Amino acid sequence: MHIHELFSLKGKTAIVTGGGRGLGEQIAVALAEAGADIVVCSRKIEACEKVRDRLKENRTEALALSCDVTDPDSVEQVVQETLAAFGKIDILVNNSGVSWGAPALEMPLEKFKMVMDVNMTGTFLMSQSVGKQMAKQKAGKIINIASVAGLSGADPRVLDAVGYHASKGAVISFTKDFACKMAEYGVNVNAIAPGFFPTKMSKAILEYRGQAILERTPLKRFGSEHDLKGAAVYLASPASDYVTGHVLVVDGGAHAM
Repeated sequence: MHIHELFSLKGKTAIVTGGGRGLGEQIAVALAEAGADIVVCSRKIEACEKVRDRLKENRTEALALSCDVTDPDSVEQVVQETLAAFGKIDILVNNSGVSWGAPALEMPLEKFKMVMDVNMTGTFLMSQSVGKQMAKQKAGKIINIASVAGLSGADPRVLDAVGYHASKGAVISFTKDFACKMAEYGVNVNAIAPGFFPTKMSKAILEYRGQAILERTPLKRFGSEHDLKGAAVYLASPASDYVTGHVLVVDGGAHAM
């Protein structure tokens, strides 16, 4: 297979949760540029519609849908509308996520549960629903957006969000086990663990502790608006057909130190 074919997504259909902004938007654009038709979904439908319109301007078939990833009925509705529009689902990117900052000994239980519900339960519900379709197709790529926060603890002066750490660690373990379970159906399940990217979610942290983070990052910069694109296309494309259960860290080298 020619290298261009290995990285091509032409004729593929991808769902990107939380695709209306930030890392989700970057990934949706990347998959579209590689040739895929795109479904972007989140609770903020207006943001998804803006991304849809942007993609359509570049001649990509795109659909914007409202979705609460913690609600099984909402998840199933997205799956069925995607199938009605495109006939199949080849790629799922579980990107929807939230965080809540508070000292570990003061973290409100309801906020801890909220973060776990969106970040982990939402990933499970989407993966299960889409996974059933991929199992029928005997093919598919599931990409879970984890975080370097799921790989280790953090100095509370940099990141004090124990629920976020716990949820992303759970996503990483889920990715590895779900990969084992889905292998018999020809479905690859992998994760990307981004480091610090300037997004709405990370804005306060970077303003407060940005310099300290950069000092611990060998490449001495934060992630850019294109630094996840290659990783996402690789894990979504035939180029990664022999890769499953893997966590690809994209953090400027911070975890190499």
